[in-house]
Amino acid sequence: MASMDLAHLVQDGGKIVLFVWDGLGGIQAGPNDVTELQAARTPNADRLITAGCGGLLEPVYPGVTPGSGPGHLGLFGYDPLEYQIGRGALEAVGVGFDFRHGDVAARLNFCTLDKAGHVADRRAGRIPTEESKQVVAKLADAIREVDGVEVHWAPVKEHRALMVFRGEGLGDRLEDTDPQATGVPPLDVRTRDGLAETARTAEVARKVLAKARDVLADEPKANMILARGFAKRPHWPGMKERFGVRAAVVAGTPMYRGVAKLVGMEELPATNEVEKDVQSLAKAWDDYDFFFLHYKHTDKAGEDGDFDAKVHYIEEADAALPAVEQLGPDVLTVTADHSTPSAMKAHSFHPVPVLLSAKTARRDTVTEFNEVACAAGGLGLRPSMHLMPLALGHAGRLAKFGA
Repeated sequence: MASMDLAHLVQDGGKIVLFVWDGLGGIQAGPNDVTELQAARTPNADRLITAGCGGLLEPVYPGVTPGSGPGHLGLFGYDPLEYQIGRGALEAVGVGFDFRHGDVAARLNFCTLDKAGHVADRRAGRIPTEESKQVVAKLADAIREVDGVEVHWAPVKEHRALMVFRGEGLGDRLEDTDPQATGVPPLDVRTRDGLAETARTAEVARKVLAKARDVLADEPKANMILARGFAKRPHWPGMKERFGVRAAVVAGTPMYRGVAKLVGMEELPATNEVEKDVQSLAKAWDDYDFFFLHYKHTDKAGEDGDFDAKVHYIEEADAALPAVEQLGPDVLTVTADHSTPSAMKAHSFHPVPVLLSAKTARRDTVTEFNEVACAAGGLGLRPSMHLMPLALGHAGRLAKFGA
């Protein structure tokens, strides 16, 4: 995939809203052999796509299952194959941790180990955030330094937490310890290169995880941690620099705020309640050119394998669309960072549906917002990173190229 430098084409123009229904895409494995989106009642999205245009987006590459980080970076116009980042950095920035260059952060899942030391539940029963905070405090009191490296801890949400190493000569080329399966033990900390700094950091991580297991041994659910996405803080150009837009994020989950803030978006108050989050966006309407509005519940229902709940949350997101429209965006796009079919209980490689609503949209024959209908849309099947320049173009923010 080739990317184009748009900086020299940027000009003033209209306002853009990117409304992401996380994990939206599905497969025909539900009742009546339809996807969750096909089963849902989405009158507002159907109306918008009828008057606009639709298509499918490939988050990273054909057949490749994306994480949430690369899935969103593509939607922001950043090639996820070029701008790679571990989830730890996204969580650290998202929760507002003092994440410094040289630190190494890892996203943690509290998990439940059985008596044999095998993972029985990768999310520790999705323990509530208040309980998670208590477990994090327990770790923070017991493990503060290992081999001259400071160890910092922070709660994130529910079963998610953050671990940050701070010291000289650390590396982040470490593999996850999450086996992504139950009935097996956590993975060892392995390295992805032969550098001394990576080997040193891996040894620190092994000792920290071993101590954590002892500290948490008496916990009924969260009796171990799984580490994912070891990462340092990257140096990336922001959206103002690349696309000339003042950008803001409304996202109630720290990871998504993190990826947005790493590309220069400013954080607005968020709750994960879509009506309140639209109100937060509305209050800041005059201050920004681009708004990223995130909706998490569709993804969570997909990961839980709950078809009916995912249908319900799709309908809840659809019901919020008129309030967004009333603000008068010049371009409104609705799509997803990746598919999370409830039949698979996980992210998948399937393309995601997209609708683009703008006065300049070239209408196609699509009248329903779902994966099958969008396959016939005028936007076709294209990489996710093409959505941002399309939105900029429809907002009148890109000048003519060439003579």
